Amino acid sequence: MKQLALVIDLNVCVGCHACVTSCKEWNTSGSAGFMSDYNPYEKDPTGTFFNRVQTFEVGEFPNTQTVHFPKSCLHCEDPPCVPVCPTGASYKRPEDGIVLVDYDKCIGCKYCSWACPYGARELDESQKVMKKCTLCVDRIYDEALPESERKPACVLACPTSARLFGDVNDPESSVSVNIRENGGYQLMPEWGTKPANHYLPRRQTSITIHKDELTRVDNPLKKERQLPMPGKDEQTLDDITSW
Repeated sequence: MKQLALVIDLNVCVGCHACVTSCKEWNTSGSAGFMSDYNPYEKDPTGTFFNRVQTFEVGEFPNTQTVHFPKSCLHCEDPPCVPVCPTGASYKRPEDGIVLVDYDKCIGCKYCSWACPYGARELDESQKVMKKCTLCVDRIYDEALPESERKPACVLACPTSARLFGDVNDPESSVSVNIRENGGYQLMPEWGTKPANHYLPRRQTSITIHKDELTRVDNPLKKERQLPMPGKDEQTLDDITSW
């Protein structure tokens, strides 16, 4: 059975949020929109996002690392959000495994949000319906687009190719090969939801920095110090210039 999903390479994600903004732009103007933002920047921001990037540090000082962790709906093979929906608004498509929400049936009860162990459901404050990542279903099947562009907006926008898209049940697909060869894993498999999205782990690399590499040959401070310095009683540029 076909199962479309994302594979995210944590080793090359730089936390630029290009995936977040491109997702917001495409879906706000697409079939999943409108995605409200009543108070996006102040103390208690509100807004609807299909994709978010969480950034945190791991390790203990001075041996710490910054990890950028993108997260959206994982399109589980056994999604707990589907059976709890009282109206049948949440459903999983048999033809490609994408989990979607029928906004005409959704009553905004948040049962699906409570059932989802990944926090991937959000209530749109304007329309009062639950929303989530659709894998840009309106884009990936759009025959008016060139075949190379029939991918989720986040995948196309990623500058480091940290996001891959394809059929994880096809052993020959690029996503399956990457999962198999690079140790791809599922998020919180103990919940038994069988998330389709996978992550490629961060790989530790060792580098040797020589002492002479820490000093720039063209250090501008050194060049400045080669010039004659003003005396203590002489006027400086700040004294004679009106900014």
